[in-house]
Amino acid sequence: MKIGELAKLTGCSVQTIRYYEKQNLLESTARSEGNFRLYDTSAVGQLMFIKHCRSLDLALSEVRQLIELNQSPGMHCDDVNNMIDNHIEQVEQRMKELEGLRKQLISLRQSCSNNRTVGECGIMKNLSVK
Repeated sequence: MKIGELAKLTGCSVQTIRYYEKQNLLESTARSEGNFRLYDTSAVGQLMFIKHCRSLDLALSEVRQLIELNQSPGMHCDDVNNMIDNHIEQVEQRMKELEGLRKQLISLRQSCSNNRTVGECGIMKNLSVK
């Protein structure tokens, strides 16, 4: 199949597919006589694996590592578990940071009531304080 068909089947853009190829996440493909990229059905599975990993916010380096580990199915999965444990810790840290940001924004919003001018706005005054 051509790259456009692969893009349609997987919901990935053609540019994304080409990028994943350049990053060596998606196996190189054969070319037609007209120099079009040609993909087999295994490319669909590879691309869906990458897409799922990216939806979990895994970095491309982590996806690459998982692809490499997936090629050795007899190995213990300690490396996979450690990677996901580290990712969970990163997500928890980001959640704490976002909660802090949320509290700051709520406090900022509470510094101004409705029916004021921009010159009287408590939010604008607080943002201007150094």
